[in-house]
Amino acid sequence: FSGNLDIQLLRKMSDAILHRGPDDEGEFHDAAKGVGLAHRRLSILDLSPTGHQPMMSEDGAVVLVFNGEIYNFRELRMELEARGHRFRGHSDTEVLLALYMAKGEDLLPYLNGIFAFALWDARQRTLLLARDGLGVKPLYYAEAKSGFVFASELKALLRVSEVGRDVDPIALQHYLTYLWCPAPSTLLRSVKKLEPGCAL
Repeated sequence: FSGNLDIQLLRKMSDAILHRGPDDEGEFHDAAKGVGLAHRRLSILDLSPTGHQPMMSEDGAVVLVFNGEIYNFRELRMELEARGHRFRGHSDTEVLLALYMAKGEDLLPYLNGIFAFALWDARQRTLLLARDGLGVKPLYYAEAKSGFVFASELKALLRVSEVGRDVDPIALQHYLTYLWCPAPSTLLRSVKKLEPGCAL
């Protein structure tokens, strides 16, 4: 969530996707900048608390929420360790965060995996969203009066009353014809899907 932060709304959005990650949950708020991130975790790699999300950089300036798996995270970790980076845990999330700290927005070509993530960089006041090249992991977004909202499922965005419910007839036709809606379209005119292999 980026805009006029409503923490209760952020929690309602997170609750709407509880089934996506029943093992852990977390929130990050920066009310002064109007940014909030929530995460539901399905623990697969690094079941310890060091894999908890949202995950923050050591200086607290960069915050990451991540869904998916980075297949080459071990190789990336070794390269980052060779450059002096020290890790606390064993998750691919921590490697992704460290890679951003080293490469900035140029990190995407280094990633081999299936993923969708959101990364807030308070130093630059930027929010980076990205999705894997095959589009395996979903990422939906909408612009509302209160701000920019995004989630891994459309149902979380429906917790935001300002997100329009008008059906996109062309997207509906695509769904009925192909059983899916090609990105960036969704069944709702007001909601977009980040295209595979793209960043925003």
